[in-house]
This record gives sequence, structure tokens and C-alpha cells, in this order.
Amino acid sequence: MTPWPLAELLPHAGDMILIDQVLSYDEEQIRTRVTVTPGGLFNRPDGSLPAWVGIELMAQSVAAYAGCRARHKGEAVELGFLLGTRKFECNVEHFPAGAELTIHGLRSLEDDNGMGVFECHLTGEGIQASARLNVFRPPQAATYLDESKDVTP
Repeated sequence: MTPWPLAELLPHAGDMILIDQVLSYDEEQIRTRVTVTPGGLFNRPDGSLPAWVGIELMAQSVAAYAGCRARHKGEAVELGFLLGTRKFECNVEHFPAGAELTIHGLRSLEDDNGMGVFECHLTGEGIQASARLNVFRPPQAATYLDESKDVTP
């Protein structure tokens, strides 16, 4: 468990924070947890979550990993981007309400330009999902996104 609240680790706010807790992290990996509760932004009428939300749970876990590293170093949490995923596989169509899910993200590649690859696994009772996430955290993300820059053709 980390000493920082999730809202200080993720560049998300309010209902967009889908994970509940960071269980552990180190320089190479992170483990997070979520309990599927009805009434969220992505829940189906029966309270379950569609399996594709697993990609976002994995992405938020990777973002929490970056947030933990930044906070540990005394740096600001930076914005990052999910560029895509390869081989998302899941053995169920949805995660039922009340399901306890654990997400494990393992860094397999990270370069000096902010590109990274994480092997992610999501597990719960009778639930197995995995994906390889490609992510990008540009240096000075605020500058990278600044639309007010003078762009001359």
C-alpha cells in the first residue's frame, strides 16, 4: 500500500478513478485492486463492468505506477497516454458486481523519450485477463499539449 491517495497519483478526477487501491509497487511493477460496484460510469444495468473496461483498469494501474515513482522522487505527477494495446484477452464478457479484481502491471520496456510497454494481468475469482499496453509519457506533458502555441504554416 502507498502513503499517497489515488487522486494524488492519477491524472484523473472523481468518478474517472476506477481503481480502488495500490497494493504494492517497486521500480519494475505495480499491483492494484478494485471492487466492482454498481452505479459507475461504465457499469451495465446489472452492475457488472464490460470486460473491455479491463484495459482502462490496467492503464490506470500503469498510471498509478508512474505516479508512485514520481511521488517517491518528490516530482510532480505527469500526464501520460495509452497509445494502444496488443493481445487483450479475457475469459469473461463482464466483471460481475462485487467481484474483487487485482491488476498487476510489469514494465518490460521504457526509453528516455517516454515510451513504455507494460505486461498487464487482471485476475479475480474465475476471471483472467491480460494485455500488453503501449504508453507514452512525454517530457513536459503540459507543454506537449499546449494548444496556445503559435503554429505558423
